Amino acid sequence: MVSRWMALAVLTATFPLGAARADHTPPLDAGFRLMYELRFADARAQFASWQQAHPEDPFGYTAEAASYLFEEFYRQGVLTSEFFLNDEKLLGGVSAKANEAQRTGFMAANRRARELAQQQLRSSPRDANALLALTLSIGMLADYAALIEKKQLESLRYVREAERQAKQLLGVAPENADAYLALGAANYIIGCLPMYKRFFLWFGGIRGDRKAGMEQLRLAATRGHYLKPFAKMLLALAALREKQIDLARSLLTDLNREFPGQPLFVRELALLDKPRGAVASSP
Repeated sequence: MVSRWMALAVLTATFPLGAARADHTPPLDAGFRLMYELRFADARAQFASWQQAHPEDPFGYTAEAASYLFEEFYRQGVLTSEFFLNDEKLLGGVSAKANEAQRTGFMAANRRARELAQQQLRSSPRDANALLALTLSIGMLADYAALIEKKQLESLRYVREAERQAKQLLGVAPENADAYLALGAANYIIGCLPMYKRFFLWFGGIRGDRKAGMEQLRLAATRGHYLKPFAKMLLALAALREKQIDLARSLLTDLNREFPGQPLFVRELALLDKPRGAVASSP
């Protein structure tokens, strides 16, 4: 349901505040780049090294959880135009079961990230790094519950909490454009739903706006740091739904330039030059 893609990006905002924690940049940049290159074991080795050196930092565990989730998304074909442009798949979730070892690793890392973040926020409620770690960790739980486990009510609960944390984070650190990924994905996907579905969500305080969602995704894709490539991919997929082919091509070209040979980006760019079947899009 809607919560799947509200959450998805809260991936889920799946990364740290570079401006607030400049000392994180070298090792975590390396780990996230390896993740985007689909070198998941190497990425986790980088994150484990960071955890050993900074055992009280929740973001080391958030990053590890992100690597497991991104790997599962890649394995299941979630971040593809075939999935995103097909309403039946978009609203129905994946068909295959999750890898159990990856699930165990994801849940353990996610739980540790939330524990450390909540511990830090009890003594320092405006700690931007802890707020980011908590936002992304909760968002990833929403992703996993909806897309992988198909637990829609549980996912929606996580999504609402992740959105609340994202807004708190932006109140503390408005320069953190990575936080806009969560808000943009939620706004856009909800805005794609038929009116009768959005009507019921309104009673729960959940809104949607396609135009605002695209703009928020654009902010993350242009001004974000660790989430920038992920935001570009989501914005490209949203652009395809909106038949903004030039924008999708520009974003995918940038991704291919930054990550040459990465099969997901190569394939999606190549598909732009092939005729696609009609894809139903929610009004």
